[in-house]
Amino acid sequence: MKKFLLIPLFALSSACAIIPDGPVVDGPVAQAEGTPVPVGEPVWVGKLVATPMTVDEDSRCPMNARCVWAGQLIVSTRIDGAGWREPVPLTLGKVYETHGTTILLASGTPERMAGEQGPDQATHFTYEGGR
Repeated sequence: MKKFLLIPLFALSSACAIIPDGPVVDGPVAQAEGTPVPVGEPVWVGKLVATPMTVDEDSRCPMNARCVWAGQLIVSTRIDGAGWREPVPLTLGKVYETHGTTILLASGTPERMAGEQGPDQATHFTYEGGR
């Protein structure tokens, strides 16, 4: 006598994943694209949402100084897309590509001034791309 293995239909359908149409974020994103945002505040960047999390390095040459090296600004940024989330260190002026989309840390303001030591939390970041 032959035995048949019966697989319930619901068992086959439970392996499917539902991928949301928009970015995965923890709450509403009130900031419009191109808006400078502080650490911890999400902003729309095209079809992505970028959230600056921490300033990893800010060795930029102060505006009122002459430097041998221009320095760099690196900001750990959480990027949210449709069904995915990726934390990455973005460097000012360098394009980053992920999931077929590019994103750029375009600015960090205010720029540093020689003789002044401001907190990183006062810096606002602008992102471009997301298309």
